This record gives sequence, C-alpha cells and structure tokens, in this order.
Amino acid sequence: MKKDPIRRQVGRSRFWERFPLDQLSNAEWEALCDGCGKCCLNKLEDEDTGEVALTCVSCRLFDDASCRCAQYDIRKQFVPECVQLSPDRMDEVSYWLPQTCAYRLLHEGRPLYHWHPLISGDPETVHEAGVSARGITIPEFEVDEEDLEDHIIEEPT
Repeated sequence: MKKDPIRRQVGRSRFWERFPLDQLSNAEWEALCDGCGKCCLNKLEDEDTGEVALTCVSCRLFDDASCRCAQYDIRKQFVPECVQLSPDRMDEVSYWLPQTCAYRLLHEGRPLYHWHPLISGDPETVHEAGVSARGITIPEFEVDEEDLEDHIIEEPT
C-alpha cells in the first residue's frame, strides 16, 4: 500500500456518515477527496441543456502519475479560475463534479463507494477500481481550446 498524500486520520470516526458537509473541519473536508483527479480535467458544458462533458485534457498543474495538483496549496496563483470547493459552494458547483466524487455524493445524500480511501484504507483503490484519471490525460497546453470537443471521454465510473 502506498502512503496516502491526504491525511485521512482526522479525528472523528466515520465523520462523512455522521455530520453534514458544513459541519466538517477543514481536515475532514480535505480528507473527502478520493484522489481520482477527474475534477482537474477540462469540461465542456452545453449551454442549452446544461449537460457537462468530461475531456481527457487536464489542467496544466495536474500530475497524471499521482492524480494530484503539482501546486495544490498555491494553485490559484497559477490557475486563477481553479474552483476551490467548500460546503457553501456545493449547490452551485456540484453538477460539474465527477459522478463518483465524494463531495458530490455526500451533497446528494449518497454513500461513498467501497474503493474510496476513507472506506478501503488504501489510496490506490480509486486507481485499481479504474475510476481515476491516472494515465489517460493530455496536458491542456498541448490542445487548442477549439479542439476540446475532440477529446470528450466517458467518465470512468
């Protein structure tokens, strides 16, 4: 088992089942991230239907091997449009989050999947389950914005 880059032992036992999102500590909130990296993929939204399509084109700060932001703590300095998730923003942003995202699942009142590191205890299970962006991305600086439609993919679920 690889060392988890996210601190999961944050105090309250099974906090994600016992407390609403707006009652989580910052550490608990961060621990919800499953490390799939799909939130770092460029998305296209149909203006008429609101449907969101996922592409395999990743943010310029995304590390495909680790499925992590290479500059997470200072990412807004490099990518000002990066959306910082918080409990009070979930109503406005949850629709574009990945279908398997813990933040979205819990916001919608659904449970975490068995492969989530908080359940499995292993940060690799998200990748082993085939639901992460690991190994499928193209950095955004290699793709013209008008060509994003050519890179639409089915979300790994």
